[in-house]
Amino acid sequence: MDAVVRTDAEALGLSSQRLARIDGWMDRLVADGKLAGLGVTIARRNRVAYSRCCGLADRERGVPMAEDTIVRIYSMTKPLTSVAIMMLYEEGHFQLDDPITRFLPCFRNQRVLAGGTRGKVDTVPAVRDITFRDLLTHTSGLTYGFMESTLVDALYRSGGVDFQTSEATLAEVVERAAALPLLAQPGTAWNYSIATDVLGHLVAIIAGRSFEEFLQERVIRPLGMVDTGFHVPADKLGRFAANYGRGPNGTLALIDDPATSRFSQAGHIPSGGGGLCSTAADYLRFCRMMLNKGELDGTRLLGRKSVELMTANHLGGDMAAMGQPRFSESSYEGIGFGLGFSVMLDPARAQVLGTPGEYAWGGAASTAFWIDPAEEMAVILLTQLMPSSTYPIRRELRVLTYQAIID
Repeated sequence: MDAVVRTDAEALGLSSQRLARIDGWMDRLVADGKLAGLGVTIARRNRVAYSRCCGLADRERGVPMAEDTIVRIYSMTKPLTSVAIMMLYEEGHFQLDDPITRFLPCFRNQRVLAGGTRGKVDTVPAVRDITFRDLLTHTSGLTYGFMESTLVDALYRSGGVDFQTSEATLAEVVERAAALPLLAQPGTAWNYSIATDVLGHLVAIIAGRSFEEFLQERVIRPLGMVDTGFHVPADKLGRFAANYGRGPNGTLALIDDPATSRFSQAGHIPSGGGGLCSTAADYLRFCRMMLNKGELDGTRLLGRKSVELMTANHLGGDMAAMGQPRFSESSYEGIGFGLGFSVMLDPARAQVLGTPGEYAWGGAASTAFWIDPAEEMAVILLTQLMPSSTYPIRRELRVLTYQAIID
C-alpha cells in the first residue's frame, strides 16, 4: 500500500497467530450471509501488519472484494471535512468560538424546539448563535432527517434537508436547514447531524471556491488519495462495490447497484458529512497523516498542535452525559468527542478493549476506522451493509485487533 512497508506482525509487537483470528471472523461473516464481502487493514508503527479481503464486492457480478475496491465511506467523510475547515482555522480566518453567522447570516435569530405536535411545533429563541466548535463537536442543535425520532427530524424530511439525495445546491440545502428550528440550544447536547455538511459550505465561503475543489486540491490530492472523490468515474466503476441491506428474511438484498448508483454520476451535492467514496489504501494515507500529527511523506496539512486539539475531548464529559447514551450499535458511555472524531476516554466505562485518547468514526454502510496514538496504530474496516447497526462488527474487530498486541 502506497509507501507503507508490510512487515511481519511480530516485528510490530503483534501476534500473527492471534491476528489469524480475524481471518476466521471474516470468513464466518461471509459464509453466514451477513456480509457480501469485507476488508480489514491494520497498520502499526507506519507499517502494515495485517491486510486481508474476503468475499465479494459485487455479489451480482461475482466481483471479489480487493484492496483497491472502492466503497461508499459515508460519514467517514466527516474527518476529512473537519481537517479542511481546521486548515482554514490555522490560516486565521476564524476562531472556534466565533458564531457561524459571521459567514452565514441565514443562521441568525434561530428558534429552538420546545415541544408541540406534528401539526404545531413550539419554539423558543436560541440563547446564542451556533459556533464553529458547535458544528465540529455535533453540539449545534442541528439534526438529521433520517433519525426519525423528533419533530425537527420530520421538518427536515418535509423541508428537503437532505445532502445525499437533493437536486438543489449545497448552499440551498444549508439555507433550508437554517430556516428550521434547532433540536437543542447550541452547546448543550450531543446530537448527530448535518453539521459537517454546513462546515463544507463554510469551507467554500471562506476559501472562495467550491467545497469539492478545495477538498480535492488541499486534502485529497496532497495526500495521494488517488481513488477518493464524490463520484466514481466510469473507468473505475469495475472496482466500485455494491451496497446491501437486509431483506425481509434476513438475507442480503441489493440496495445500490454500482452501475446505476448516484455515486457513478458527477454533479450531485458534495456532501461534507457523507459524500465520499474511497479505498482502504487511500484512507490509510489519511490515517497515517493524522498519526504523524498532520504530515505525510513530506506534505503537511495541519500543525501538530491542531491535530492534538482536534483529537482531545471537547465535551463536558462523555457523550452519554451529553444526551447520547447509544448511537448506531455502540454505547457512548466512556466516549467523548473532539473536532470531527469520537475520542475514547475510558475503555472500562465503554466496556470494550481500547486506549484512552484513541479517536475514531464510522460510516452508514458499516465502515469504520480508529487511530490509536499510544499504540501507534490505525485500523480500517470496509464493507457495504446498511444500516451500520445491523451487526456489532466494529466492536468485534476492536477486540480481535487489541487482543493481538503482545509487546
